[in-house]
Amino acid sequence: MKSITEEDLFVLTVESGSLKSAAEVIGTDPSSVSRKLANLESRLGVKLLQRSTKQTAATEVGLEYYKGVKQLLDEKRELEESISGTSAVPSGTLRVAAPHDFAERFIAPVVQTMITTYPDLNIELLLGSHFEDLKAKQIDIAIRIGKLDDSSLICRQLGHVPRVLVASKSYIERMGQPQRFSDLSKLDFIFYNKPKLGDQLILGKGLHREAVAVSGKLIANSVAVLKNWVNAGLGVHYGPLWAFQDELAMGNCIQLLPELHDESYPIHALYLSKQYTPAKVREFVELLTSTYQQYRFD
Repeated sequence: MKSITEEDLFVLTVESGSLKSAAEVIGTDPSSVSRKLANLESRLGVKLLQRSTKQTAATEVGLEYYKGVKQLLDEKRELEESISGTSAVPSGTLRVAAPHDFAERFIAPVVQTMITTYPDLNIELLLGSHFEDLKAKQIDIAIRIGKLDDSSLICRQLGHVPRVLVASKSYIERMGQPQRFSDLSKLDFIFYNKPKLGDQLILGKGLHREAVAVSGKLIANSVAVLKNWVNAGLGVHYGPLWAFQDELAMGNCIQLLPELHDESYPIHALYLSKQYTPAKVREFVELLTSTYQQYRFD
């Protein structure tokens, strides 16, 4: 058996899902793994694992122990890498949380580059915007679009996301071109999520901002779905320019009131504050920043 601590073996077993899988990783037999884990449980005086012939899962207290010891082992590894000089090479597992559509467009190519460049790196991409507690979810990096609340996390701004009011050419031909903010109240809106301020849309340019009462029957938390609805002539959407750039260039969609508003949302990479920032985190943030800033929004 390769030299491995009981704590390392416990983490490996939880992550691999069975004694057999853990044994295969370190080149031993399941009974040997089981004995070492039994020693750990005896020393701690608690039952950490529920064992069966096919699957091994952490108990409630085992899961709590797993999260704590995993963090300690990660910090120990990062410290050793920093001291030994190996921290310059990304390795281990990088867990990234990001909005689905943004990840598909901008993050997937970065992941592909990193995974082919660094053979000792694994990447897990978690899609959605519901990942709030990075530490509890063991997330290395979270991508956020929009203004941020105060946070103890390290924040790196990647750039901005220009936003546009957009509708299909067929919809505007049917409903008429709006000439002022107030005209938007006559149109059908398609929302990414329920408006936080009731049914008001706040737009403007510079210090001049206006609230417009708008309404609509369609809501979806997918830019791809919203884009299909807009292209089908079902209404107006206020969303990211990059999603509609091709349609605008081809004339299939029309940007509404561009002279009256010019707004963009900041986009950030958030990660936990640590004394030693892992190379996998540093490299991912740098590569994503460079990739995104090279994208042309015109």
